[in-house]
Amino acid sequence: MSQNNEHTNLLDPTGMIKSMRDASIDTWSKLMIQMVNTDAYSQATGTMLDTWLATSTPFRKALESTMTQVLTNLNMPTRGDVTSLAERLTNIELRLDDLEGKLDEAVRATRKQAAAAKPKEPKEPA
Repeated sequence: MSQNNEHTNLLDPTGMIKSMRDASIDTWSKLMIQMVNTDAYSQATGTMLDTWLATSTPFRKALESTMTQVLTNLNMPTRGDVTSLAERLTNIELRLDDLEGKLDEAVRATRKQAAAAKPKEPKEPA
């Protein structure tokens, strides 16, 4: 049974609760949109983000160095090792692509030379 939000059944308590919930969500949504679209909010958010980034940097660096030591002691690759390997593999892929292109060019040139050097067979009269 579909109900219209404007006409709620007074004997249906869940319908009343749903309509009150929807009305409050709409009101909060409009208020939050108005608040977020102000310059003061964006400045406050920027200040909080700058402060958080500045205070979290030493902790992040300490965590990274600790993880590097732990991974080294466990004979496991670090982030730098994986990144370095990924860069090397990318370079290998690029070189293989270049070699493949040159090989394709050489094959085409060889086929052209073979076709040009091949004696033409005379056509038989019908």
